[in-house]
Amino acid sequence: ILAQAILARFGTSAWAPHPPPNSSSPHTNTPVRRDNMSEAATDKLPAAERKRLKKEAEAKKREEEKEKKRAEQAAKQEAAGSKPAQTNMEDLDPTKYRENRMAMVKAMKDPYPHKWPVNASIPALIVKYKDMPAQTQEEGTEVCIAGRVKNKRAQGANMVFYDLAADGSRIQIMCQAQHHQVGDFKESHSNINRGDIMGVRGFVGKSKTGELSIFPREVKLLTACLHMLPKDHQGLKDQEVRFRKRYLDLMINDDVRTTFYTRSKIVNFIRHYLDSRGFLEVETPMMNMIPGGATAKPFITHHNELNLDLFMRVAPELYLKMLVVGGLDRVYEIGRNFRNEGMDMTHNPEFTACEFYMAYADYNDLMDMTEELFSAMVLNIKGSYKIQYHPDGPEGEPIEIDFTPPWPRISMVDEIEKKAGVKLNRDFSSEPARKELDDLVAKLNLDCPPPRSSARLLDKLCGHYIEDHIVNPTFITEHPQVMSPLAKWHRSKEGVTERFEMFVNTKEICNAYTELNDPERQMACFMGQAAAKDAGDDEAQGVDHEFVTALEHGLPPTGGWGCGVDRLTMFLSDKNSIREVILFPAMKPLGK
Repeated sequence: ILAQAILARFGTSAWAPHPPPNSSSPHTNTPVRRDNMSEAATDKLPAAERKRLKKEAEAKKREEEKEKKRAEQAAKQEAAGSKPAQTNMEDLDPTKYRENRMAMVKAMKDPYPHKWPVNASIPALIVKYKDMPAQTQEEGTEVCIAGRVKNKRAQGANMVFYDLAADGSRIQIMCQAQHHQVGDFKESHSNINRGDIMGVRGFVGKSKTGELSIFPREVKLLTACLHMLPKDHQGLKDQEVRFRKRYLDLMINDDVRTTFYTRSKIVNFIRHYLDSRGFLEVETPMMNMIPGGATAKPFITHHNELNLDLFMRVAPELYLKMLVVGGLDRVYEIGRNFRNEGMDMTHNPEFTACEFYMAYADYNDLMDMTEELFSAMVLNIKGSYKIQYHPDGPEGEPIEIDFTPPWPRISMVDEIEKKAGVKLNRDFSSEPARKELDDLVAKLNLDCPPPRSSARLLDKLCGHYIEDHIVNPTFITEHPQVMSPLAKWHRSKEGVTERFEMFVNTKEICNAYTELNDPERQMACFMGQAAAKDAGDDEAQGVDHEFVTALEHGLPPTGGWGCGVDRLTMFLSDKNSIREVILFPAMKPLGK
């Protein structure tokens, strides 16, 4: 395929043969390669393709050099009258390694056993026998374990050592011919390599050095790994490979497992907190007729049976509030949302969020609950209110983030006015107010692509004056109504709502407000969003008549709250990229 592409682009000159020595060709003095592309043709290829071809050539050269050395060594041994040493599988080219392993598997009678009777876990054995004295063995108690071989080393013909890993722990397997009972000792171990899944049946003991070990009576290859894995001391650092092959990342990098255990602890803590306060966990539709509940650009899918385009949900908010209308006073959902927006260090097109709705509560109650929930969570998971975080990655300088309550509460518009030294027109839906904001954003040279609506301009000003200066948990409160179409108007301040966002180190973690339950005002807010959409704002919400009808049946005074689980995990696992805390993050196709 590559050859056809090059021929189509550069013609046959890319493989032009050398002219005969006495040729009168005008190109006799031009250096041309016989089997490879000309340098001119190579230079015209994309940089990525040139890099790939260079790597292939270097790998081929290294393999040829290795093969030459092996042949020389074998020749020397043969001349000396000794038998050539068996080829070390780890020295083979990865392609040759895979071919050899596949041939080995085909030659085996039962390469993929159906079961191995595991009766103990490695972590449990480590805890149980941690105080066993060195050079002691408990031959009367038989254990049966399994795991992945992380390392293999032989010591003579009658002893083989393995490092076996499972459940986040490792244990040494000390194989001695004297204890082996099932099959031939040498044959049993010849087929087991680094990366394989291995079953071990034997007894527990400790070596001379005091290392806890299993002394096998039987070992069995349960599943062969056909690919050569990176060695422990090398690790797996390439992010593209790590994220595309997360299974390999989990095999090689122990800290990745810890990250996703932390994520699970966060979700479980939220669920326990809400369950213990009388909330009901529910599930709502992932596909909607209208992409409501948040200001975001939706994904579109198609329902074949209905012959209808539907939107993947950007938030479950409207359905959850309908349940409150129906009498489920405290409901929550933890699940996926989908937003067809950019990908960067803190954004992924699909992400996990928790939303809850609590009848007869307002945004002040929810701020108190947020402080209590997150401060207790951090203390429970990290052992302290203060955590170390590396915003620029593990090689960068750490910062300290203090989750000790209470947290600062900053009124958005008041703070912008204070920092900018101006008094803003609070009728943000009017053109004079929008023009005033536009002039201020232009004066500060802040980037705000069209449409330059009041909501988008206010968001830029908030980022500049407030969000970018936050490190410790802080509430930004009282957002303007034009930014909050689903939030209730403030009971004492004109033009703003009873809403807050909680930020940590410049990043939004949660968003909450006293819910707008006046159907007439809700319809007016929806119409304003529809006008913004018509003006070119593809993130604006549409008009959801069904939701307004539900409000007409009576939504009690309610507080609503939403939190991004992925970003919260980033802080508690000390990761500066959202792709590190999502098992299978969105990736661009290879070669694009």
